[in-house]
Amino acid sequence: MKNTQTILDIHDKPTAGKLTTLSIQHMFAMFGATILVPQLVGLSPAIALLTSGIATLIFLFVTKFQVPAYLGSSFAFIVPIIAATENGGIGSAMIGSLFVALVYFIVSIVIWKTGYKWIMNLLPPIVVAPVIIVIGLALSPVAIDMAMNITVDGVSQYSMKHFSAALVTLAAAVVATLFFKGIISLMPVLIGIIVGYLYSLMIGIVDFSTVLSAKLFSTPDFLIPGIHYEFAITPTLLGLMVPIAIVTISEHIGHQLVLGKIVNRNYIKDPGLHRSLLGDGLGTLISGLVGGPPKTTYGENIGVLAITRVYSVYVIGGAAILAILFSFLGKMMALISTIPTAVLGGISILLFGIIASSGLRMLVDNNIDFGNKRNLVISSIILVIGIGGAKLHFSDTFELEGMALAAIIGVVLNLVLPGRQKELSDPFEITTTKS
Repeated sequence: MKNTQTILDIHDKPTAGKLTTLSIQHMFAMFGATILVPQLVGLSPAIALLTSGIATLIFLFVTKFQVPAYLGSSFAFIVPIIAATENGGIGSAMIGSLFVALVYFIVSIVIWKTGYKWIMNLLPPIVVAPVIIVIGLALSPVAIDMAMNITVDGVSQYSMKHFSAALVTLAAAVVATLFFKGIISLMPVLIGIIVGYLYSLMIGIVDFSTVLSAKLFSTPDFLIPGIHYEFAITPTLLGLMVPIAIVTISEHIGHQLVLGKIVNRNYIKDPGLHRSLLGDGLGTLISGLVGGPPKTTYGENIGVLAITRVYSVYVIGGAAILAILFSFLGKMMALISTIPTAVLGGISILLFGIIASSGLRMLVDNNIDFGNKRNLVISSIILVIGIGGAKLHFSDTFELEGMALAAIIGVVLNLVLPGRQKELSDPFEITTTKS
């Protein structure tokens, strides 16, 4: 059923000029966040762009070109990737993302065979929201350290000059979010980075040496298992990465619901949640195989759809192709690598805070009653275990800690504590109306 206010519907094909313009708009909406994740965890921004484009094209194909969603780098895996890298190198983190993809495959198969209601009973807001809060707050020391400190001769030192760049970056992102409308308000990350970069140029903390020596076109830095790195699959690695799928699957479901309401369709039923989860999982699988971060559908691009009322999958596909092309621009990728750590830290302060706040918003939107002792107990335990860094050390090769442990405990508590609502009403029923 087509919304009368729709400018371009799902399968409407724009002219070549409009297609290019609208696709560039979507690419810039995801650009800042997608390249920020690899910068934070030590991966290649070029690979992140390349794999985001490939993952999006795979997602469109798997969902039968019915769901106009863009897949970018997932923030939920920043801490697990850093921890996995410290335990066994960056290759271990990539192998961990492959097992995350396996979880997506398994869940999509089960949903295909049994339906989708069970997953919302397993992952209600009282479990997922506190875990999202943990993800944001656990990242906060990383953001502050990047914003305030520089490393000199292996020693971290406070730098007011660099901190000023972080604050300018943060201020620019806040201004773009609050005082602008339309597309500008959807790209605070990109705008903040650009303004922070220009300020960094003024105060002299940008090093252009890598840009001058970079080639105009170059192949992204692939990380292929067995070729570019050796790896070992350990229980600890799986414990660090796999439980975060609890959060990203919930995020995926939320995005599908919001997207469905925007375009006036029920994507949970057609093409089906199992297909969209499978597309997300395949995107993460391909990304992990070549050295990119795990993928997730992007709220920024859903926001662009809502504002422009252009829902065409051709536009989303065009943005994906542009991202792939950009990843081979050596000068552009070298320029991205010159972004000062302080600038990334400044934008991270806002982004990581928004992650935590989105967990709070989920609690509010779902009318979670903290007068109910059961809700109070579950959320309290998840928050303290996740932020406090609790750890279950089973052996030298197997331990669960932090947000992964918090996510698992949250699911278990919800299942075993008395007072759980036995069967939720269909959470995916969407009432559609003509505008």
